[in-house]
Amino acid sequence: QVQLVEAGGGLVQAAGSLRLSCAASGLTFERYTMAWFRQPPGKGREFVASISASADDVYYGDFVKGRFTISRDNAKNTVYLQMDSLNPEDTAVYYCAADQALAAQTMEYIQHRYIEHWGQGTLVNVSS
Repeated sequence: QVQLVEAGGGLVQAAGSLRLSCAASGLTFERYTMAWFRQPPGKGREFVASISASADDVYYGDFVKGRFTISRDNAKNTVYLQMDSLNPEDTAVYYCAADQALAAQTMEYIQHRYIEHWGQGTLVNVSS
């Protein structure tokens, strides 16, 4: 059974930083493209960042503007999202996702129902 477990969310002040992690189990992690999505209150889920299985390719949503960094440690079956210069508009539930067939670039555009595995999410709350 595949599990993606996010951690690292919480309350942070504007301009602060957080590091999210997503621990994967039940899959061959190094074969999977990984991604982060988020869902702000009252809005739809949106793409944040993705990283290829080899970590050679990374993509970010337009709103990131150099503030976030996605990375992975295949030895630890974990993907990370370092978030700096946070602002209240970054308040959202952040989800980890995994797919063996999709390329990192495709994760940004494909309908979310086609992505294989999702975590339960972790809440990030940025106060002004």
